[in-house]
Amino acid sequence: MSLLFPAVAALLLAAPCLARDAKPNSEAYFPAPVEDAILYDEKLLEAAEIAKLTARKHSRKRCWRAVKNALLEANVIPYRPTSRYAWQAAEELEQEFAFKKLDITDPYEAPLGSLLVYGGGGAGHIEFRVEEGFVSDFTNPRPSQRPLIGVYVSSAAVAREPYFRSRQ
Repeated sequence: MSLLFPAVAALLLAAPCLARDAKPNSEAYFPAPVEDAILYDEKLLEAAEIAKLTARKHSRKRCWRAVKNALLEANVIPYRPTSRYAWQAAEELEQEFAFKKLDITDPYEAPLGSLLVYGGGGAGHIEFRVEEGFVSDFTNPRPSQRPLIGVYVSSAAVAREPYFRSRQ
């Protein structure tokens, strides 16, 4: 609100129903996965939260760097990945860190906290699935338009029984 219009500001404070919602309800259009049918990995969820804390409004073309930092800070991986490009993360996560590729082709169906790796031209893209949408070095309610290489979770999460469980 501008200080030039204090009467308008006072009216909106007195009658919040007149104010526009600054953040539209994206859940109506981009719902999070159904909790009863999805595996949630607590460490990956923590890494996704760390990425959200450092994410910006717009991309700085540093998605893989932001995801690496979040994975390290949450102790999901023991050392920093050496791959340079985001599209290379798919192979490195599987070979070096025992991540498992899920049989999911729709980014909206990815479990919360999972990593989505995309190909396409250039470096590709990588992002976490979060309740608000997707996050890497920036947040977005929609997934990348690049071709999806795969959805990955840590093998520790896959090894737990039962495979599908609800988040507590």
